[in-house]
Amino acid sequence: MDRKDEIISRQLELIRQMTERNMRSVGTDIWGTTPSKPAAPAGVWDGKTPVVPVGGAKKEAPVKEASGTTGGDAKKQEEELPPKEDIADLKKELDDYIGLGAIKGEVRNLINLATVYQMRRENDLPVADVSLHMVFSGNPGTGKTMIARFMARVYHSLGILSKGQLVEVDRSGLVAGFVGQTALKTAKVCEEALGGVLFIDEAYTLTSKSDNDFGFEAVDTVLKYMEDHRDDIVVIVAGYTELMEDFIDSNPGLSSRFNKYLHFADYTGEELAAIFALQCKKNCYTLTAEAEAEVRSYLDAAAEAAGEFGNARGARNFFEKILTAQANRLAELDDVSREMLMEITDADVKAVEE
Repeated sequence: MDRKDEIISRQLELIRQMTERNMRSVGTDIWGTTPSKPAAPAGVWDGKTPVVPVGGAKKEAPVKEASGTTGGDAKKQEEELPPKEDIADLKKELDDYIGLGAIKGEVRNLINLATVYQMRRENDLPVADVSLHMVFSGNPGTGKTMIARFMARVYHSLGILSKGQLVEVDRSGLVAGFVGQTALKTAKVCEEALGGVLFIDEAYTLTSKSDNDFGFEAVDTVLKYMEDHRDDIVVIVAGYTELMEDFIDSNPGLSSRFNKYLHFADYTGEELAAIFALQCKKNCYTLTAEAEAEVRSYLDAAAEAAGEFGNARGARNFFEKILTAQANRLAELDDVSREMLMEITDADVKAVEE
């Protein structure tokens, strides 16, 4: 393998690893705590954008895509349960998230409500029948799954949920193709979620078909688990704003159990820039002054149609495309230094924009 091929291979391997990581978790790149390390190298917008967390510093609720099987023995599952965390630390982590201004206020309210709710129970005081189930609405890439994970950790740390895991599922994980199978399939998913949070993405697809569609059977099964296990399961449904309104209105049981609505706004250009800057910092890339200006201009324009762009997910995809452009540029050179491997130029950015 000659040097050009080696450069391309190394860069593409990095891109592949990042893509795999992004597929596992949309929230990975905007979780963590305030950086305590020395200032970032020039060209990473240090001090020009909101404080961004350092990825990898977070603790996450275990996340699994519902498969209908539990896997492993009870002891192993118990060992995998997340530890309870200090609520003050969780609130600090919430403050460090990029964007999510309105959501942060709503989540703090929920944390305080749940805290007092649990304190009253511990003191043998009556508690109101408070529903902790939630509706998350907004465009893709706005942090809905991330906040669902966060709430699982909060409720577990307060002792409201016994395990604190998050089970993520969509229509395909709940609905089967034959009569009677959907209830069984959905029940298995709900069993996996007991003690934690069941997160149903694009929940509106369960009721957007005909009246004879099996999605309604899945909804009825979930509602039964919410009633029968009201003290040890939290259900969060998510999707586009207008479609989620139709979903809740489709069944009286849904409208009576979901009374907390959190709307996730699209990211601004400055917030998208902070997410991009975090990618650079985590992966040891710097931007030339011209590249920084080019990226900011591009992301400001993208924010005008952030829903179509993909919000946080779009910012990460943009970053990965730039790495491909950089790899193509460096592969044409005979002598490539370590500094050049770390540097992103305006030519790399413009190659993606074309």
